Amino acid sequence: MLPFGTVLFTSRAGIGKMAILRKEACTNQGFQSIVPHVNELDSYFIFSRSEELKRYGETVGAGSTFVEVSGKQMSAMPLMMPPTIDEQRKIGEYFSSLDNLITLHQRKPKLLSSNLNFFFVSEYAHPWEQRKLGDLAEIVGGGTPSTSKDEYWDGEIDWYAPAEIANQIYVESSERKITSEGLNNSSAKMLPFGTVLFTSRAGIGKMAILRKEACTNQGFQSIVPHVNELDSYFIFSRSEELKRYGETVGAGSTFVEVSGKQMSAMPLMMPPTIDEQRKIGEYFSSLDNLITLHQRELDTLKKLKKGLLQNMFV
Repeated sequence: MLPFGTVLFTSRAGIGKMAILRKEACTNQGFQSIVPHVNELDSYFIFSRSEELKRYGETVGAGSTFVEVSGKQMSAMPLMMPPTIDEQRKIGEYFSSLDNLITLHQRKPKLLSSNLNFFFVSEYAHPWEQRKLGDLAEIVGGGTPSTSKDEYWDGEIDWYAPAEIANQIYVESSERKITSEGLNNSSAKMLPFGTVLFTSRAGIGKMAILRKEACTNQGFQSIVPHVNELDSYFIFSRSEELKRYGETVGAGSTFVEVSGKQMSAMPLMMPPTIDEQRKIGEYFSSLDNLITLHQRELDTLKKLKKGLLQNMFV
């Protein structure tokens, strides 16, 4: 039996995962748990040094079937320690507060994201109707100029590849650019501001909205909304729905790919007016901005914690 405050430490099958017991418990043989001596070691102080303990365990661990660190090896671990338990507790309390703040910011984006799953009840009383995506937008593929022609490359026209589309909402500058000659001698097409890029292969369904004119390679089936018929952010907010559809209807022997024709045929339940689409798009835009803000604050807190640990426990 391990008492309250014991720091569990996994000693095999992934050395170094840690947690603090809130009540008495026991473990299987995959742990070398740390039971602090009263007034000699603070639980959260040693927990805050998890990366240090993990590195030590991985370094000294051994085994033919799997790497494992023993209790004897853990007991021999050298540690730089404050001279008093009071100082340990102060440090432990500080990192406990910081971890609680990090956890809070980790939960907020998830809580905000959960709002995406509710049925949107708008101020409009009109029922939604089923439409095809191709009735509301033009679906445009892309192309790649010949890479053997230097005059086609390093121009001023943005040219996107699927690998550039990650978690961002808007894009306005591509990694590689092509010339007008390259554009005219390939199947790439200029896409207007507000086009919703949609990756159609090598990871179907990654999406981003163009902030300025650009073109893409053949790994996209981009959505160019018809004026006053489809709102860019409204269709962007339905990314999971579009991704599932693309993965379901896509086909191919080398890799799964969804065609422009298949995307055009996608059935969508739609509000009857563009005004309602825009209201919904504005709502989700505000929500996404709030999620992004909390993710940035979370990243800042994690960097702060990492820097403090590196400077404090050299």
